[in-house]
Amino acid sequence: MSPKERLAVTVDAELVRFGNQVVADGRAESLSAWVNTALRAALKRDEKLRAMDAVIAEYEAEHGEITEADMIAAERELQARAIHVRPR
Repeated sequence: MSPKERLAVTVDAELVRFGNQVVADGRAESLSAWVNTALRAALKRDEKLRAMDAVIAEYEAEHGEITEADMIAAERELQARAIHVRPR
């Protein structure tokens, strides 16, 4: 377990109510644990986004800027290659 630091923050009331309900439901050990889990998830999401930014920057440095037209064409190609398990 990593060392903890006490922190005073202001949080929207609805989030505090939700967090307290999560604790009451037994889905988190405490409000602090729930907040810690949420912050860790945000950190992981941000790390993934930074990694994606780096990959995109590297690609664009080699191949040029990805345009809206490129994204539309890629989406159309993926849709054409998709296997649909339910009829449209």
